[in-house]
Amino acid sequence: MSINFLIVDLSISAEEYQKLYRFAIRDVHARSRDGRRVRFPVNVLRPYVGHNGIQGSFRIGFDQQHRLASFDRMA
Repeated sequence: MSINFLIVDLSISAEEYQKLYRFAIRDVHARSRDGRRVRFPVNVLRPYVGHNGIQGSFRIGFDQQHRLASFDRMA
């Protein structure tokens, strides 16, 4: 199985993140470092929410059918 990876830099305030849940938003739309648009489920962000929201760079893996295979914070 081949996995393709994209890197996105996210800066989502705690208030913005709460809005995503309040309005039952399912997907986050972002732009990867190489300029491609990427969409992934908002629930994968839950482990990374802090008092200031979500800050950092994330490595997103997709399988050959373009389904999410992995989502990890980069060090």
